[in-house]
Amino acid sequence: MLITQTEVFDMSVMRIGVLTSGGDTPGMNAAIRAVVRRGLSFGDVVLGVYHGYEGLMDGRVKQLQSSDVHGIIQRGGTILRTARSEVFRTPEGQAKAMQLMTAYEMDALIVIGGDGSFHGAQALAELGMNVMGIPGTIDNDIGYTDFTIGFDTAVNNVMGEMEKIRDTMRSHDRVAVVEVMGRACGDIALWSAMTAPADIVLTPESPRDWGEAASQLMHNKLMGRFTSMVIIAEGAGKAEDFAKFVQEHTDVEIKPVVLSYIQRGGAPTAADRMLATRLGARAVELIHEGVRNRALGIHDNHIVDVAIKDSTAHNENYDQSLYELHSKMNRIY
Repeated sequence: MLITQTEVFDMSVMRIGVLTSGGDTPGMNAAIRAVVRRGLSFGDVVLGVYHGYEGLMDGRVKQLQSSDVHGIIQRGGTILRTARSEVFRTPEGQAKAMQLMTAYEMDALIVIGGDGSFHGAQALAELGMNVMGIPGTIDNDIGYTDFTIGFDTAVNNVMGEMEKIRDTMRSHDRVAVVEVMGRACGDIALWSAMTAPADIVLTPESPRDWGEAASQLMHNKLMGRFTSMVIIAEGAGKAEDFAKFVQEHTDVEIKPVVLSYIQRGGAPTAADRMLATRLGARAVELIHEGVRNRALGIHDNHIVDVAIKDSTAHNENYDQSLYELHSKMNRIY
């Protein structure tokens, strides 16, 4: 392996664990692949932990070879499976996980997941394990990084479904309100509204009076635009409730559509595959550089890392200026 003057690596063999936790997201497999391939390039032993923290406590561990990650970069979901664990939230569960990692002689653990997964990683860091966090969540709700793995794919999935919904709505001169994921973060709704596009977007960060939104739909109809598209993040309300409100206050014919898990499935986009690959490889490199307990991300197209204890403190990544731009571009003058 060629080492440049700026790279100083600990070339001793490491035993590195990797797990996926929380909701699955397209690109997790690409990150797993990068961890394994980069680890093997150092001569490391890479241990795959199945079913997240639950599997970590139960010892569901397998040494991963290059053949285990061959052909998975294009697959959605996670080959390591994932789960949420209430037991792991307890001190007893965390102590049990540490015992298992000690038994497997793990030098470090790479956790791929969202905010809740990072809280778990921090708990293990406080108990002495070297932990690296890779942000994998479609919501894009981790503020220290510009993008999380899976977000770009989710937006592309929504765009594709919006095109199909628009076709049938236009055929019947109807309005559709499409509910997308995002309990606390409206990024999927906002970015999809800009790119799908949609006439109205409702997000938890930018509350909009439903009466005003209904009036805009009525205005669109009076101006000859019989088909409008509305996107609502689940944190801003339910599509069914919004549709009922519009029907009660206008004569606009509106249909609610809930995309649900379809947003999380399918092959990751090139952007998510690239992000996951860069983050996974860099996590292994940081371990070999002797760096401890970091969360990785991307900022201005550069891979960055912050202390794992600070990673969940930055939970605001919403771009209000993008919301305002959407509003200006969707007025009917």
